[in-house]
Amino acid sequence: MEQFERARLDAYFARIADDLTPTERPSSFLITHLLPERPSFVRAVGTNSALRAVLPKPKSIDPAALRAVEKVTPCDTLTRELFEDPDTAVEYIESRAAGQSVVLLDVGGYFAPSIDALHDRFTGRILGVVEDTENGHRRYADRDKLPCPVVSVARSPLKDPEDFLVGQSVVFSAEALMRSRGDIPHGRPALVIGFGKLGSSIARLLHAKGVQVTVYDVDPVRQTQALSQGFTVARDRDTALHGAGLVLCATGAVSLRGEDFATLRNGAYVATVTSSEDELDLAALPRVYQRAPQGEHVTRYSTTGHYFYLLNGGNAVNFLHGAHVGPFIFLVQSEILAGMRMLSRGDLGPGMHEVGADDRATIAATWLSYFNR
Repeated sequence: MEQFERARLDAYFARIADDLTPTERPSSFLITHLLPERPSFVRAVGTNSALRAVLPKPKSIDPAALRAVEKVTPCDTLTRELFEDPDTAVEYIESRAAGQSVVLLDVGGYFAPSIDALHDRFTGRILGVVEDTENGHRRYADRDKLPCPVVSVARSPLKDPEDFLVGQSVVFSAEALMRSRGDIPHGRPALVIGFGKLGSSIARLLHAKGVQVTVYDVDPVRQTQALSQGFTVARDRDTALHGAGLVLCATGAVSLRGEDFATLRNGAYVATVTSSEDELDLAALPRVYQRAPQGEHVTRYSTTGHYFYLLNGGNAVNFLHGAHVGPFIFLVQSEILAGMRMLSRGDLGPGMHEVGADDRATIAATWLSYFNR
């Protein structure tokens, strides 16, 4: 990022932080992809809250961004295990923010398994959670009862541009890895599992490139949407897997279980839009398949008479090339700040909430004034 671009970004977030200043400044914990542009957003979070720690997503840490953030805010190691055990979760939050009013800024539902314990046992007050992703949205929404409010930006119209562009970056990175082996997507029927915002973007871009695309989704509404856009919709997933030369998993849940890999066509490539622990059940594969690196970020799994290729170890393939979506990501980050302000008031009831239309309009108008030039 050029110096003038960074200065513009800092000015934008200073304006957004000023527009969305909380009446009562809470403490916060921030889970985030620590990509090159992210320090500006982190500083805005630190302006509008007492930021107690940044927990970078482990597969998406830019070293320069980490160094910049560490100068002003503690950065702790993030694992699923940290918040899956309630005792460990409570102990961690206590160590950083005992007795304080806290907002948890989440990406992927990390706090969900321990949210009850945090709400009930933390010596301060958990004001609520702001969740960024569809996967995380589901982790909270699927609970029978939430002990605190969760403001989700996952389904916001301000996130639509990011979702579309993430789908494009996934296709770019998958194709780049295939080309590193002298292969291309063309001539390989593709299967997109999941036809949500990301999956539909992936399917459309592959189709525009001249790749034959089949879609599989368990939701009948999404099946009709895929059909209306000209895609073949698989009724039988196993048959679709057997015929696909490229499989892109975009459900936010487990797309492929251990037994599904044996169904893959020989030489198929498998890529995902999120972490391997969310999309793929890889635990059983070492007992059956042998692993062999095939160049950087491509792994060949083989057993007698069968083999396939896994891209980026099953983790989000687009992060290999920065997962860039341009300035549109700043819309979502700004809405996260709006969600934090909502929670800081302390008057939301337990359950799922969204940022209001007025705040979204303010964010969009400010963004346009800085980036639509």
